[in-house]
Amino acid sequence: METKNIMIVGVGGQGTLLASKLLGYVLLKQGYDVKVSEVHGMSQRGGSVVTYVRYGDKVYSPVIDRGEADMILAFEQLEAARWLPYLKKGGRIIVNTQRMEPMPVITEAAVYPEDLVGKMRAAGAEVDAGDFLEIATKAGSAKAVNIALMGRLSVYFPDIPGEVWQEAIEANVPPKFLDLNRIAFENGSKMS
Repeated sequence: METKNIMIVGVGGQGTLLASKLLGYVLLKQGYDVKVSEVHGMSQRGGSVVTYVRYGDKVYSPVIDRGEADMILAFEQLEAARWLPYLKKGGRIIVNTQRMEPMPVITEAAVYPEDLVGKMRAAGAEVDAGDFLEIATKAGSAKAVNIALMGRLSVYFPDIPGEVWQEAIEANVPPKFLDLNRIAFENGSKMS
């Protein structure tokens, strides 16, 4: 199998690193060679965070270059737009429609761009957008937005059994948060 590339992008504190850990776990369980590379940036201060996940028969490098990502999982709209040049032609982007205003917008030095989802579609990306924050909140915690997004991502891996995803959640989420994360995952996978 040729190497496939997935980028997970967001803002510090959104759970992007846990999401990459879960995805790596699931892909390893399926027998793939997996490489994960995390770039934290100013993650502690709400800055951009990106994780590269590459998998296949044999993966030699963890880095994804511009135009190579088969899929981008974006926790926030502006981050989705920022990393869009890394998506390959015909690639898919799953984007949480949540807006987290960066410092230039907060200080009124810049304006948050309008209709980013429409602009991504106009650029030729296959866009799967939804309010995953609402899904997470309804499951019991806004912090489960990462697991709701993983639920949506699982739809694009129909050959991977649901039990493998659940096992990944159980292996990586503290027991007291398992139930709400299971609900967030399930509801994310059913989002239409």
